[in-house]
Amino acid sequence: MTQRVVVTGMGAVMPLGNDVATTMTNINAGQVGFAPITKFTAATGITLAGELKNFDVTTRLDKRVSKRLDLFSQYALYSAIEAATQAGLTSDMVAPERLGVIIGSGIGGLTTIEAQVTKMNAKGPQRVSPLFVPQSIVNMAAGNVALQFNARNICTAVVTACSSGTNAIGDAFREIQSGRADVMITGGAEAPINEIGIAGFAALSALSVATDPQRASIPFDQERNGFVMGEGAGMLVLESLAHAQQRGAVIYGEVTGYGSTCDAYHMTAPNPAGTQAARAMQLAIDETGLTAADFGYVNAHGTSTQANDVAEAAAINQVFTAPVLVSSTKSMTGHLLGAGGAIEAIITLAAMRQQQLPVNVGVQQQDPACPVQLVTPTNRTQVVTNALSNSFGFGGHNAVLALRKWA
Repeated sequence: MTQRVVVTGMGAVMPLGNDVATTMTNINAGQVGFAPITKFTAATGITLAGELKNFDVTTRLDKRVSKRLDLFSQYALYSAIEAATQAGLTSDMVAPERLGVIIGSGIGGLTTIEAQVTKMNAKGPQRVSPLFVPQSIVNMAAGNVALQFNARNICTAVVTACSSGTNAIGDAFREIQSGRADVMITGGAEAPINEIGIAGFAALSALSVATDPQRASIPFDQERNGFVMGEGAGMLVLESLAHAQQRGAVIYGEVTGYGSTCDAYHMTAPNPAGTQAARAMQLAIDETGLTAADFGYVNAHGTSTQANDVAEAAAINQVFTAPVLVSSTKSMTGHLLGAGGAIEAIITLAAMRQQQLPVNVGVQQQDPACPVQLVTPTNRTQVVTNALSNSFGFGGHNAVLALRKWA
């Protein structure tokens, strides 16, 4: 029997807040989370990033534990604890063998990699930390979360660039749907704001060179010139409906469909026709048993790059024959790479509950090559029952979640 999959907990740490409530307050206010980079001083040609503000991991983690973790694992564990707390999930509520973890990250422990390679070059290979490997490898966010919650079901990492968080949630959805797990902790985590991370994406001409935070990440605007790097994590507790109801959990939404495809077109550029992105959206819709007309909102991948926004607009218009409201919350959060899809799923679920869709902040002149109906301050108050959350990554990875408001 196919299980319905519901969301019973959410946790977030990102440029607009160190928890979900603060994040949504700032999203609803149209706040932008960008400021001059403080993590390093090297001249990369990039001024702005979406760094965390006043983040203190020791408010939730033991200081000795946190010191042994790369930042991306700290972010994952910090937000997983919030999600589990919101879910009211305790060790006696689910058997360890029925609790799993799937967490996505595009890069993993990049801060550790940069620091240890620098140390090796300066002081020799004998000075490399014995924690280098367990801090830097991508699966350690999932591994550390599993350790925290004694999760003994599947524990894996998804690495599909900017689709990682969405693919992780989709894969966790499948585990519960098929009956292989009762509860999954899932999402994405990324810590890419360091010298090599910014320099690498700058070398691809992917990052915005703007110095004005209000005009830095402007998806679907004619003057967009790249994305703003963000950092953080988003985590969700997914449960089978039967398990959630049995323990009397509060339900915040439902995952109803998942589509995943590949462009097989280019290493970094999306297929401008948007055909496989559209197919991923349609697969997610088809799984719900609904039609595109039943969906009132799309949280777009919307990176504020020239190629992505045009291709995504084309994809949306292939799926939706009538206008659907669209916004990219990267206009406020920046692009959290592998954590982006998880953060955006959380924002989408919260927005449906609050009946306040996120505005596509920063657009002054919409690009005619991106003919989608954007969320604005005048049309944002909406009752939306079904929504899509899109993520598209380097390598041609397309991942889409269909999400439903819980009545």
